[in-house]
Amino acid sequence: MAVKDKINKLKYLKNFAEEQVSGYIMPFWRSYSKDKENGGFYGRIENDLTIDKTADKGVVLNARMLWTFSISYLKFDVKKDLELADRAYDYIMNNFCDSKYGGYFWSLKYDGSPLVKKKQVYAQAFMIYGLCEYYKVNGKQEVLNKAINIFHLIEDYAFDKKNNGYIEACDRDWKETNDLKLSKNDLNEKKGMNTHLHILEAYTNLYRVWKDTVLKEKLENLIILFIEKIIDREDNHLILFFDELWNPKSSLISFGHDIESSWLLHEAALITGNNKLIQRTINKILKMTVAVLEGYHPNGAILYEDDRKGLHKDNELEWWVQAEAIVGFLNSYSLKNDPVFLDTAYKISCFIDKYIVDKKFGEWYFRIDINGRPNDTYEKAGFWKCPYHNTRACIEILNRCDKIIGKAVK
Repeated sequence: MAVKDKINKLKYLKNFAEEQVSGYIMPFWRSYSKDKENGGFYGRIENDLTIDKTADKGVVLNARMLWTFSISYLKFDVKKDLELADRAYDYIMNNFCDSKYGGYFWSLKYDGSPLVKKKQVYAQAFMIYGLCEYYKVNGKQEVLNKAINIFHLIEDYAFDKKNNGYIEACDRDWKETNDLKLSKNDLNEKKGMNTHLHILEAYTNLYRVWKDTVLKEKLENLIILFIEKIIDREDNHLILFFDELWNPKSSLISFGHDIESSWLLHEAALITGNNKLIQRTINKILKMTVAVLEGYHPNGAILYEDDRKGLHKDNELEWWVQAEAIVGFLNSYSLKNDPVFLDTAYKISCFIDKYIVDKKFGEWYFRIDINGRPNDTYEKAGFWKCPYHNTRACIEILNRCDKIIGKAVK
């Protein structure tokens, strides 16, 4: 690939990110997400902007809103984002926060009263992630202390001191529970890749603002767990579920999580400053990136998932997979000057702009079929649909493109 072609594709990616975040993503959430009647944010908004005012409210959505509005304010200095970050923080503390046992409830009724009180560790990790970003905005020690407190709760109650790793969930009082499932689509197993990935992500963000030696040890341990347990040594895809002894319990391949974890692992390794671990991580994630190409469809998108046993294949396309794929391929391109990585990131961005962006109502469609038709049974905003993946992707693209362009012209 000629230098001029590389630079043109990088410039396209940069322009794509700027247009998406400023024209479609953040304007949607600033305009439509605020629940003016019951506080916080609506639990569900359909593709045509119909609002379900009685939909349940999830802590994952709200923690991600806290993170998104905080980082958007830091990056773009839009006053509205600061107001909405404050709103997210206040609502979480007034409604999701468990003042008796610590941590945060899984879900609320539409009116803000508790619904599901269990402590899903995945959700606690997102609270750390959001609180740390909000702390960067206002600098209040009490905000950082809340993030640190969740770290200690996770380590005290969810860390498997005998077998390593983290269990999926605890009861409200942090005791053992049999209700471990993260969602209706997940297995009821003790340990899951997805929870470990987002603890890694949360601990990385926490270490940026709190240079604690125990936290660093825990972060390094998570990276090693991925390298030695969670990433399959033969095919370089993630294993999604395990029992408490780390025996694999699933044959599914999640291309989106593969590529998302590739760049999050790199970010985590970098912040530790452990050069041996950094190199070991790079070697692994480059293999993972190549493996994700198995899920690349000629139309220019990454498929949702596959099965190692050939029992199942999901050919529909979800917004978050495409968002993470651009960042992951761009990150691997910065590590290894392989034109396939840059070309894939470029083609995915073109696909998103053509099929996934809702240019009438704003934001991105949750799920589309292989021909680009939106699946209207999925919401525009909801329990699992929020501005976290695509806003973050746009910011990561903007932060990376100029650096890569600078190297390309030297």
